[in-house]
Amino acid sequence: MNVCIIPARGGSKRIPRKNIKNFCGKPIIAYAIEAAITSGCFDQVIVSTDDQEIAEVARKFGAKTPFIRPAELSDDHCGTLEVINHAINWLAEAGTPANYVCTLYGTSPFVKAESLKKALSILTSQTEKIYCFGVCEYPVPIQQAFSISDKQKIAMFEPDSFGIRTQDLTPAYFDAGQFYWGTAQGFLSEKCMFSDAAIPYILPKYEVHDIDNNDDWILAEAMYVALEKIALENTP
Repeated sequence: MNVCIIPARGGSKRIPRKNIKNFCGKPIIAYAIEAAITSGCFDQVIVSTDDQEIAEVARKFGAKTPFIRPAELSDDHCGTLEVINHAINWLAEAGTPANYVCTLYGTSPFVKAESLKKALSILTSQTEKIYCFGVCEYPVPIQQAFSISDKQKIAMFEPDSFGIRTQDLTPAYFDAGQFYWGTAQGFLSEKCMFSDAAIPYILPKYEVHDIDNNDDWILAEAMYVALEKIALENTP
């Protein structure tokens, strides 16, 4: 059984009620739920939450909420892996063990159903890998990054990279913060994802937007509207 697990606790601080805040006309969590359902990859799409209102919204858009997440897994210090493994273990105890699991963040309005499908295909074709997750290339070379001290002193992190052409530097990537495919046993093993246990799925820069504060939110909505307009204009 393939399962999508969307972690969505109610106590977000920087953006209150973040998971169900209106984003371009509907609760932001709806985009992740709809992408998961549209992908056709999953036998179940589950939202793991400690909040009854979030659970109601999740069910409205087609997800299941078979349990309410325990309080000890709902504070600011609980990691996502603990939440996912709780859901995996819950499913096993309920007699519906998962084979492949996709952790999908509920604040990922740019996630595409096609990306979920392609990433699963990549993972299942790589028998030695246990994870596949979305990554994105840094927009500028990290080798030429520099720090600024309290006294306004500038210092490069890699001085040897000064003067090297951008195209001659090795591209660097970051976790896109959208989705993480893995085998159920892979998640339970808690093996580090940033290792040879994983294979990347490279996302285009315009589909990756980290939403941590209100400024990020405004920028993400503007980008979403622009992309929707472009897609409409290019529709035959």
